Amino acid sequence: MSFAVSRTSRSLVTPCGVTPTGSLGLSAIDRVPGLRHMVRSLHVFRHGREPARVIREALSKALVKYYPFAGRFVDDPEGGGEVRVACTGEGAWFVEAKADCSLEDVKYLDLPLMIPDDALLPKPCPGLNPLDLPLMLQVTEFVGGGFVVGLISVHTIADGLGVAQFINAVAEIARGLPKPTVEPAWSREVIPNPPKLPPGGPPVFPSFKLLHATVDLSPDHIDHVKSRHLELTGQRCSTFDVAVANLWQSRTRAINLDPGVDVHVCFFANTRHLLRQVVLLPPEDGYYGNCFYPVTATAPSGRIASAELIDVVSIIRDAKSRLPGEFAKWAAGDFKDDPYELSFTYDSLFVSDWTRLGFLDVDYGWGKPLHVIPFAYLDIMAVGIIGAPPAPQKGTRVMAQCVEKEHMQAFLEEMKGFA
Repeated sequence: MSFAVSRTSRSLVTPCGVTPTGSLGLSAIDRVPGLRHMVRSLHVFRHGREPARVIREALSKALVKYYPFAGRFVDDPEGGGEVRVACTGEGAWFVEAKADCSLEDVKYLDLPLMIPDDALLPKPCPGLNPLDLPLMLQVTEFVGGGFVVGLISVHTIADGLGVAQFINAVAEIARGLPKPTVEPAWSREVIPNPPKLPPGGPPVFPSFKLLHATVDLSPDHIDHVKSRHLELTGQRCSTFDVAVANLWQSRTRAINLDPGVDVHVCFFANTRHLLRQVVLLPPEDGYYGNCFYPVTATAPSGRIASAELIDVVSIIRDAKSRLPGEFAKWAAGDFKDDPYELSFTYDSLFVSDWTRLGFLDVDYGWGKPLHVIPFAYLDIMAVGIIGAPPAPQKGTRVMAQCVEKEHMQAFLEEMKGFA
């Protein structure tokens, strides 16, 4: 059975009050070229009353405080190829839509989707490059009162924590609060700006044909690995550590490289706490710009493929423990290779954790989302996203776009061993 979604309204939502004009400079991390891409996600809610109208009005109010989201990315008029945010107040792109079915009819959008994601995500504003628009939203109302928020943001404006902070601000206003409980801070000037390395050649982007896969890891499995790790090492590990170890080992076994070839897993660690230690960031949690560091663990393929899972967890934890020192060296300009210049090769896996960003706490007035569905960022990078299955299910969901067709069956078999 096929289901249809009809878009009924498309417009720009502007701030409902006066906002500053001019342009704002971005941080050295914001300006990383690889971040100029759209981050897409679906947020599924069981019930709402006129959610499109309520969210639209709340968005207009939230944009007064978060006015850069109503602006546009522009090239720096002084040259240098840098991008800035022009505070034009033109607004965020907002789409209203209706589905001809209930959320129950489409299994509350549990994967695999019974409605194409493109039908639930906002189509770009006509005549405007979507990469110039910081934010786009679509609210799709389903029969019976359920609704889905399709969110697209450009990573340049904010990291996952920052976008979730903004969406929670919209939700607070939707619930009737006069203003967001967290005061937003632009403060991009406090992000370290180390000297740039001489430019190399143009980046080389691969042409992978990566397939999607979703695997749920059971709470029992996660807890068993945590207990075993504590027993053998005397140290606690996180759900994230276990999920990444499962994913990295399964993928390494599936792609079956020569044992001596290094494989890499890279994840993006929040560094707000490190900047607060040196009094660079405000003590409150208002900063919403990109504030992360790429942490990479590297080991020979043969070692990762044959190791006990506990050992793989330890390799990941060792990489995490190096974060403060490596970030401090980068901030001081003490590096030979720019850690933010990523290499998109088939031996590299990139992991993002969506469980602690704050999207699962968003409440527009009718309860938190049943689940949040993030999508892989770029086709040129092998990605694994750590999330949660739809409520009330328990466990950890791994959404991967990390292997090509020839390796998919082996990858799924390996991951099922951990489910």
